[in-house]
Amino acid sequence: MESLANGLTWLLPERFSESEIGPEAVTTILGIITALNEHIIDTAPKQNITGSVEPYSFPYPLCLSALKDLETLVEVVAQQYYGDDKKWNFLAITEATKVLVRLSLFRKSGYKMLLQGGETPNDEEYSDSFTSQHHMGLKPDVHHRPGYMKNNLGAKPMNQEGRALSALVRFGEKAKGSDPVWLRRVEHQQATMEPTTSRVDRPTLLTILSERGLCGALFFIGEVLLISRPLIYVLFIRKYGIRSWTPWFLSLAIDCIGNSILSLITSSVAGGKDRMFHLSALEKDEVKRRKLLFVLYLMRDPFFSKYTRQRLESTEKVLEPIPVIGFLTAKLVELIIGAQTRYTYMSGS
Repeated sequence: MESLANGLTWLLPERFSESEIGPEAVTTILGIITALNEHIIDTAPKQNITGSVEPYSFPYPLCLSALKDLETLVEVVAQQYYGDDKKWNFLAITEATKVLVRLSLFRKSGYKMLLQGGETPNDEEYSDSFTSQHHMGLKPDVHHRPGYMKNNLGAKPMNQEGRALSALVRFGEKAKGSDPVWLRRVEHQQATMEPTTSRVDRPTLLTILSERGLCGALFFIGEVLLISRPLIYVLFIRKYGIRSWTPWFLSLAIDCIGNSILSLITSSVAGGKDRMFHLSALEKDEVKRRKLLFVLYLMRDPFFSKYTRQRLESTEKVLEPIPVIGFLTAKLVELIIGAQTRYTYMSGS
């Protein structure tokens, strides 16, 4: 229902008009509600097979999701009340906040690769980003992967029962006048079902640099570059303007360098059989996602104004005489052109 409601907001009459604050506020509220619900599900009591990861004291994924939902509303409000030029000051503050949160999450997670910009926790144990297996002198093995994933794919029925019992225990601890006898029974049953877990010590930057050497330093530099890229991009837009090629080329260069570093240190050619980076399944998906984000450069000015928009309009004219298809194409082109006018939709941050 939340996804359907979010999708319908794109069809609101005032979408991409001069007074877009109302529709954008609706989209922001729906997005934050979705993020809150996902956070509740993600932080529900769960049972890991191979160990436990220390939870963050600060809800970084929820904070980043809320910032992403708020940033377009901030852009629309700033543009309407302060003008096209001064809105970049507010966007720079928003991007700077996201960079600080992501850098803090990057450090708290033990310098693991950020998934979905930090919105998805990188808790998969088969992660090359400095898991406890490296500290124990063990090589990562595919059989060491946990059965529990974020979406519970492949989870055993006992895991679900363990999570339910864990939730029941937490409820009993908070309930007033609860019977300690049944509570002790539930706790005993939960203890017999859950495997022994150990706390994972998160490595420091000095540990990473000493153990990984050049590969560790390159990984750190590449991730910091990709995290900082949106802020650098908006600062140069603020200085040179959205129609300048300087921010466009600089942002493209940073993305190319960051992704090239990651490809280099994870390739078999660079590390051979003993290479120290073996990406998990989630991290491999994140690498693919980052490569797909290069498509956004076709939608960013000045490239869009000079090339992409002309292609879209010519395609619309060709398909216009065709019933239904012509109408749908015209509506799609209208939405694409409208969305392109918003920096936050095309920032890739």
